[in-house]
Amino acid sequence: MKTVELKYGISSFSCQLPNIRLLQPEQLPEPSAAEPLIHDGLAHPVGSMPLEQILKPGERVAIVTSDITRYSGSEIYLPILIAELNAIGIPDHDIEIIIALGIHRQQTEGEHRKILGSLYGRIAVYDHECDDPAELVDLGMTDSGIAVQVNRRVVEADRVIVTGTIGFHYFAGFGGGRKGLVPGVASRETCMASHFAVFNPPEIGGKHPDAVTGVLDGNPVDLNLVQAAQLVKPDFLLNTVLSPEKKILGVFCGDLEKAHRAGCEMVRKLFQVTLAEPVDLAVISCGGEPKDINFIQAQKALDYGCQAVKEGGTIILLAACRDGFGNPTFFDWFRYQDLDEFENALREDYQINGQTAHATLSKARRFRVIMISEFTAGQTQKMGMEKADDLDSALELVLPDLDEKAKIVVIPDGGMVLPVINS
Repeated sequence: MKTVELKYGISSFSCQLPNIRLLQPEQLPEPSAAEPLIHDGLAHPVGSMPLEQILKPGERVAIVTSDITRYSGSEIYLPILIAELNAIGIPDHDIEIIIALGIHRQQTEGEHRKILGSLYGRIAVYDHECDDPAELVDLGMTDSGIAVQVNRRVVEADRVIVTGTIGFHYFAGFGGGRKGLVPGVASRETCMASHFAVFNPPEIGGKHPDAVTGVLDGNPVDLNLVQAAQLVKPDFLLNTVLSPEKKILGVFCGDLEKAHRAGCEMVRKLFQVTLAEPVDLAVISCGGEPKDINFIQAQKALDYGCQAVKEGGTIILLAACRDGFGNPTFFDWFRYQDLDEFENALREDYQINGQTAHATLSKARRFRVIMISEFTAGQTQKMGMEKADDLDSALELVLPDLDEKAKIVVIPDGGMVLPVINS
C-alpha cells in the first residue's frame, strides 16, 4: 500500500491505494543553483546575439513577464536581467516591466511583490489592459487575417524582452515563448481571433486534430500566435523550465521561436510519461497553487491527465480553485449542455473562456469526473462533474465499482505531466 501526498491549494491530501502506478517524471535533473543557469542562458543565447550586442545605452526597454497564475521564477531571473541591462548602460528609469495578463484580472500589490521580488518599488511595473483602446496599438494583420493590437508600452519601447516559463499547453501545444506577447499583452480581440483556430472550418466541424497538448508542428493556434507575436519584433526571450517543486531546471534565452522550441524539447523529454495502455482510474492533483488557483488553470491538469484514462473511465481531480473560475464569464458558458449547440455558439461568438468551458464539458461527457474543490455541488454538476468534499469521499464513490484487476494511476503534478499511451 503506497501513501502519496497530493497537493491541494496550499494544503494536501494523503492518498493510500494498492497496486498503483505513480505517473511522474522518472529522471529529473537535480536542481542546481538558479543564478548560474540564468547567467549561462544569457551568455549563450539560442539563435540570437547576446544582450550586450543588441541593446545600447539610452534605449528604453520593456520587459514582459507572466502574471501570478503562471509561476516562472521571475523574482529570481528579473533582478539578474536588470543587472545585465544596468551593466550595458541602461538605467532603472529606462526600464519598464509589463505583466502579461492576457484577459486575466489585474494583479494586487502583494502579487506584484511576488513577481518582482527585490525589484519591487525600484522598477516601474504595469499591468496589461486588454480592453482599453488608448493603451493598445495596431500592428497590422497576420497572414491568416488576424488584426493584431498590442500594449502601447511594449510597442513604443525601443527594445522588448519577453520572459516566462515553458510547459505543456492544452491547445497551443506549449506555453511560454510567443504566448508572452499574444495573448499576454494583446487586445481581447487579438486573443480571441488567434485562438479560434482551435476549431476546424465549419464544414468539417469539431476541434483541429493538431491543436493539442505537446504539438507545435501543424498546430494552427501556434502558427497564429507566432505570426502575431513576430509583428511586435521582440528582441530577446528568456524562458525557464521548472521542476514540480518550482525550481529552475533550465533557462533558454535568445530568439523568440528558436529558444522557445529548444525549451519545449526539454519539457517534452522531462515531463512526457508513457503508459502501455489506458487505465481505469486516475487520481490527479494539479500540483497545488498556483496551478489550481482557479479552474481555468486547473483544467489543464484534467486535459493532460485524461489522456491516461480509457474511454468511460474515472478521474478524481484535486483542484482547490480558491480564486473561483478565473474569469467572470467562464461559468456562464455552461448554459449550453448540448456539445453541438455549444460549438455552434462558439463559432458565432468565440471566447477563449467559452472554448475552455467546451473542452471541460467534452471531457466530462467522455469520463466520470469527480472534483474536490471549493465549488458548490451545483456548480460542479453544471460543469458535468460530481463533487466530493475530500479524497476519501471521492474514493468511496469509485472503489466499490472497480475490480481487483483495475489499473490505477496517481498523478501528483497533473499540471506538468503529459501521459502518452505507447501504441
